[in-house]
Amino acid sequence: MIGRLLNRTLAVWRPVDADDGYGGQETTLVLQGEVRAKVDQPAASDRVLAQQAGAEHTHDVYLLPTADVERGDELHGGGQVLTVRSVVEPSSTRYRKAECRLLQRRGD
Repeated sequence: MIGRLLNRTLAVWRPVDADDGYGGQETTLVLQGEVRAKVDQPAASDRVLAQQAGAEHTHDVYLLPTADVERGDELHGGGQVLTVRSVVEPSSTRYRKAECRLLQRRGD
């Protein structure tokens, strides 16, 4: 099982739109909970495919198949913030894989 390989805990933050009281909307990040994960860098071929599609793919995050992680979420942990670009599952659901982009702060 993949559970024994998940060596990190990441907080899942999801963007939520709410009325701003002035006729518009404001997007805020809301903590959804924590998930166990394994964070890896993708193969060079995966990075090239993402670039060809106009996306940046810097990290793969492996999760339990029941993990509540969606496209657009932010995963926080270990001093890193990863934006989820997509979530895929293999045909035999043993794990989920979130393709992510590392957000770097100025000076990092």
